[in-house]
Amino acid sequence: MSLEPSRRAFLKASAAGGGMLLMFGIGEAAAQAPPALNAYVQIAPDGLVTIMAKNPEIGQGVKTALPMLIAEELDVDWKDVRTEQAISDPAAFGRQFAGGSTATPMNYEPLRRVGAAARQMLIAAAANQWGVPAAECSTMSGVIEHKASGRRLRYGQIAAKAAALPAPDPDSLTLKDASAFRIIGKPQMGVDAPKIVTGQPLFGIDVTRPGMLYAVFEKCPVFGGTVSGANLDDVRSQPAVKGAFIVKGVDGAPSLSEGVAIVADSWWRANQARRRLKVDWDEGPTVGDSSDSFAVQARTLFGQPPQLSIRTEGDVDAAFASAARVIEADYAYPFVAHASLEPQNCTAEVRGGKVEIWAPTQNPETGRPQVAKALGVDPSDITIHLVRCGGGFGRRLQVDYMVEAALIAKLAGAPVKLVWNRTDDLTHDFYRPGGFHRFKAGLAADGKLVAFSDHFVSFGHGERYVGSGNMDATEFPASFVDNLSYGASLIPTGVPTGPLRAPRSNALAFAFQSFLDEAAHAAGQDPLAFQLALLTREGARPPGPKGGFSAERMKGVLQHVAEMTAWGKGPPLPAGRGRGLACYFSHLGYFAEVVEASVASDGQVGVHKIWIAADVGRQIINPSGAETQAQGAAIDGVSVALGQAITIVKGRVAQTNFGDYPLLSIDRAPDVDVSFLITDHAPTGLGEPALPLAAPALCNAIFAACGKRVRSLPIDPSLLKST
Repeated sequence: MSLEPSRRAFLKASAAGGGMLLMFGIGEAAAQAPPALNAYVQIAPDGLVTIMAKNPEIGQGVKTALPMLIAEELDVDWKDVRTEQAISDPAAFGRQFAGGSTATPMNYEPLRRVGAAARQMLIAAAANQWGVPAAECSTMSGVIEHKASGRRLRYGQIAAKAAALPAPDPDSLTLKDASAFRIIGKPQMGVDAPKIVTGQPLFGIDVTRPGMLYAVFEKCPVFGGTVSGANLDDVRSQPAVKGAFIVKGVDGAPSLSEGVAIVADSWWRANQARRRLKVDWDEGPTVGDSSDSFAVQARTLFGQPPQLSIRTEGDVDAAFASAARVIEADYAYPFVAHASLEPQNCTAEVRGGKVEIWAPTQNPETGRPQVAKALGVDPSDITIHLVRCGGGFGRRLQVDYMVEAALIAKLAGAPVKLVWNRTDDLTHDFYRPGGFHRFKAGLAADGKLVAFSDHFVSFGHGERYVGSGNMDATEFPASFVDNLSYGASLIPTGVPTGPLRAPRSNALAFAFQSFLDEAAHAAGQDPLAFQLALLTREGARPPGPKGGFSAERMKGVLQHVAEMTAWGKGPPLPAGRGRGLACYFSHLGYFAEVVEASVASDGQVGVHKIWIAADVGRQIINPSGAETQAQGAAIDGVSVALGQAITIVKGRVAQTNFGDYPLLSIDRAPDVDVSFLITDHAPTGLGEPALPLAAPALCNAIFAACGKRVRSLPIDPSLLKST
């Protein structure tokens, strides 16, 4: 996916209730002729500005940050701006999704041009009214001024006339210099914060519709299982139950799993009736899958040559043979669930061949064709309302709950809100896939890394990896070691997988950065010095999904975090406490982190402090939002490392609630300091790239604290006990 905005853009304005309605299209929408326009900016006669937030809000702050871009160039005060969530309308908005930390790089310049265009039109309208050159007019805080004559007009006073003017070519506009920013770069509270802290309806789970029923959906505990029969008559006889029926799979709607739906006049009643439900399942072939068998298969595959070649440089075998020292280690990490605090839910109405959906989704347009297929309707007859997500982390890129809700609503003949419980959420996820690595490093007498190899055992079928189960050929230290080999072998599985916050990186960083720390210590070198020495060899990386890589930028954040922590300086830490370092390039961002942790005599780990140095380019749109994103990502990474694992037993998930899938509690959360290194590069996103480093930095800190290596996640305190 290209992050470059389309050069084919359009603007159109019209009057709206005595004010101005500015319509703008970019990217895919602009390529259509004639385009279906969407309203990004509305200026009311009283000067109040309403800006539409086009992308789904999942807690990453885009409902605040993207309108800030428009408001800055429009030259209004942020207090006079209101934001509204746009409806899903790809013909008008182009792609609307939340994922890959792409909102900033895709929208930073195009949305600023929306504001700049509106400002230029307002100036032109005022200049026409006054009979003066537009060049003599200026704006500030929603007011146009002609300084020579002292005349002033508020935007609302001239908006209707501005709307009658032709819109400028967006690419012809001159944008503000960053030194003139009054909104961009200034901390702004999230626009939904007041509603969130006062408990006002905002999230998908809050949606209500007239005559709405509530639904639960029982699926086979074994992935891919199908329904043979169920005691539907007994369930239908339960109080307030309005329907119970088998939902079959539909070709062309791959997210829909077979199951039994129960519809009642309250969710509690539906869930109570579910306890009476008895289903005969055909469990299918995935019943043979288990985490234990995966581990056995991985060990077997490690004894064989890799099935797939990912990358080869130099002569690895010869380099290992001549190395002064060779070290080897195996690393492993489990399947992981997303565990967003708001479980999956969706509200749907089906009336007269039209479908209306209210979905907390990251990617509504993936759901549209699947809902259309499942219901036998035209995609154009489906309206999708975007509602705020109570966490996404990649889980809501999948659309299974949307398809389920729509089909249940059709079968029930009434508006339906489907709500999963926590067990549904944990046992029917699209998991971050587990994986296994056998590393080998060759060191010269001076400690230089001269050879490196990884046999990566992942999951897939034939030569095709499962979702988010692959590894790039560019994975560091590729291009920075003369002799290197990456290969992979795949274990077949029926366990569904998909992207989780910082896909692939969230697992690979743990393995690679932990083993590089091992190599540094084996070489007798400080881990910081070892990483910096590796990065002095600026390699030409081949093109890949990660994009280009700059060793200088990575060295910059490493040096910056070293300054933040006085790395290698100051008094020694108390016994049982240590600091670990990791760095990683993820989603176009360069990050380095240091974790300070302690290990008690019983092996319990305490995480006390995290320092984050980040390079995401020349501009931070909303510093308060940026800081919390980095803090949250690092804490999320620590949480996964300390206790989260999805265990597969006989094709089903063993974990059913937060009691056996613990999230990090506030009393165990560390302090997190974040510092942004401003560099002259295009701004990039922040939702994900601080997460991958947290686990390896923590595990490297554990080694510094007690001398024991963590090579498998989650961290097992019993292996860290004092002997």
